[in-house]
Amino acid sequence: MTDERRTLSRRALLRGAGVAGAAAAVTAVGVPTAAAPPTPEAPRQGLAPEQPSGIAPAPAIYEQLTADEAELLEAIADHLIPEDELGPGAVAAGAVVYIDRALSGALSDSRNAYRGGLAAFDRYCRASRGAPFRELSHLDQVSALIDVETGGATGAKTGFSGSSASFFGMVRNHVLQGTFGDPYYGGNREYIGWDLLRYPGVRTAVSPALQEALEAGALEPNHRSAYDSPNFEKAVVDHRREGGTHHGD
Repeated sequence: MTDERRTLSRRALLRGAGVAGAAAAVTAVGVPTAAAPPTPEAPRQGLAPEQPSGIAPAPAIYEQLTADEAELLEAIADHLIPEDELGPGAVAAGAVVYIDRALSGALSDSRNAYRGGLAAFDRYCRASRGAPFRELSHLDQVSALIDVETGGATGAKTGFSGSSASFFGMVRNHVLQGTFGDPYYGGNREYIGWDLLRYPGVRTAVSPALQEALEAGALEPNHRSAYDSPNFEKAVVDHRREGGTHHGD
């Protein structure tokens, strides 16, 4: 099978059933609820988030992940949902920031799985391909990720706790949450994920006119978090970024 067909692409993710709920508002744990995304090949109709010209986004600040862990996780996320002709990807959407924040809260039980899994993945790349993941060629990076996804990243020098496929599935699920979930939780920056899916945003009431516009593909996105509405009770999320690991300076 060719590298082109096996490359982990955002287009393939959007086609998969696992993203069926990605455009909906998330629960207090940050897990998307059900909603059907549009066909990924359809034009985006100018829904890309506006970015100030010449102004770079603020560097990410990580509190649970070390700088090395964050860089490796960003590299993996960039393969899972890369920037492409459809627009920005998981890294620009802040998926890794979402994971880092959640590791101190709703995903705290996964902290050791990330620490051990990222270290094991890096060891596997060094043992099987002679270099850390971020120093490999694109082809070797893709093939290494396929090994992990299929559970083939084994060997005495890797140290995966259980199947590597479990680690891959965890990371993939959390990257999807961070890209397409409600931005209140730290991901979906500038509504990148929702604009990618052409999701018009959370609405607590839908009039017949809005329904007609939605069905016609003409409903403009409102770019609002579910928690901008008083109908949704905010979960306890500490948005203060005091200290932590600065990444991207």
